[in-house]
Amino acid sequence: MAEEHDSGGSTVRRLQVGTHLRALRRASGLSREQAGYSIRASESKISRMELGRVGFKERDIVDLLKLYGVDDPAEHERLVALAREASAPSWWHAYGDVLDTWFQNYLDLEQAAELIRTYEVQFVPGLLQTDAYARAVIRLGHSNAGADEIDRRASLRMQRKQVLKRPDAPRLWAVLDEAVLRRPIGGRAVLREQIVTLIETCASPNVRLQVVPFESGGHAAAGGAFSILRFPHEELPDVVYIEHLTSALYLDRRDEVDHYAAAIGRLFIEAEPPAETPAILTRILDELDAGRI
Repeated sequence: MAEEHDSGGSTVRRLQVGTHLRALRRASGLSREQAGYSIRASESKISRMELGRVGFKERDIVDLLKLYGVDDPAEHERLVALAREASAPSWWHAYGDVLDTWFQNYLDLEQAAELIRTYEVQFVPGLLQTDAYARAVIRLGHSNAGADEIDRRASLRMQRKQVLKRPDAPRLWAVLDEAVLRRPIGGRAVLREQIVTLIETCASPNVRLQVVPFESGGHAAAGGAFSILRFPHEELPDVVYIEHLTSALYLDRRDEVDHYAAAIGRLFIEAEPPAETPAILTRILDELDAGRI
């Protein structure tokens, strides 16, 4: 499965196509209503297409490009190819039975990101979890799930981690509250394996890990966990992802993103430097082995 991972999911492709179509329409001086009429569609459909909220029919793309005066065959083929990719199922489609729609969107974004900045207060980030730790976390959120469902959800999480092994892997910059490292999710043996894995992860060139120690007191992100994703596409803004119990919030308004970017920027300063992380993790591991956790 690892070699089948996309470098960009359907959500991102739809956003790319939609943003490009909107720019072309505006450059041609046409309204959404006029564009919709040309493809036998409503103004609202054009709006949904431009916002990346629906899939694309190749015929609609061709008709709109003609309407917008795009004559370059290469540009035609590029946009049509993007539209095809946006309609193609991503690798996680096979996990649809255990995957909520709101989280599918995040997987799309995660696979396409070039930088993921995240702050966690309760769990180790999903991309850094061991299989045993992931299963313990999954059981907490799905207490009535059977063994098969737990297996499926854990398998999905392990497949997600393959993004960090790609040649064009995103950079992951994670800040963990010290409580994450002292909470024995799944028991002390599971936590021990997880901490050992985090120590090994510190050597990864595309992962930067920091810890906010208890003694630091209050800090900039006291509101809770969040992630900020950045993409290698100029037309796509950064996205803030905030997960809730049964849903998630996606923020891309500039003022909102700036607020979270400033918060995590201060966290990077307030947390212990990345070079200190292996020593911090080793110290906590020693306390765990000594029975003090």
